Amino acid sequence: MKNSACNEAINRPRRHAGGPPFWKTTALEQLHPEQWEALCDGCGRCCLQKFQNGKTGKVTYTWVACYLLDTWACRCTDYANRTAQVPTCLALTPGQIPRLRWLPKTCAYRRLSEGKDLEPWHPLVSGDPSLVHRAGISVRDKAISEIYVHPEDVEYYTVGYRI
Repeated sequence: MKNSACNEAINRPRRHAGGPPFWKTTALEQLHPEQWEALCDGCGRCCLQKFQNGKTGKVTYTWVACYLLDTWACRCTDYANRTAQVPTCLALTPGQIPRLRWLPKTCAYRRLSEGKDLEPWHPLVSGDPSLVHRAGISVRDKAISEIYVHPEDVEYYTVGYRI
């Protein structure tokens, strides 16, 4: 953790009125669209360019982000139209999650699909959307937009560790 305020927020779980939170009682396939969208922690990692080895299937991340990603806010600047603007952008669905091994291990969709709970820094748990950044989970201050990188140079921006 980056500082004591971050640790304090993690140790103070958010209270949910009226019983357990929706992600503990509702299957991913049964979530309302607002609940589905709320699961996104805003890390921006899924918007990073990746290379997949055709033989091994291993995925290597880069620090190069989709041009639609606001690399400070870690949110898409045109979320509603992203798949029209970026044909390779994936509109995530519950059925796809088990096959998408490139989703970060901290991703709420992946964690819930694997029967795990949300991380303590997740905005739904902590009540603090900025905690994902302060905890060092997001791509803020790490990613560079693809508009600044020549396509042939993307490989020079590979991440030195598993995201």
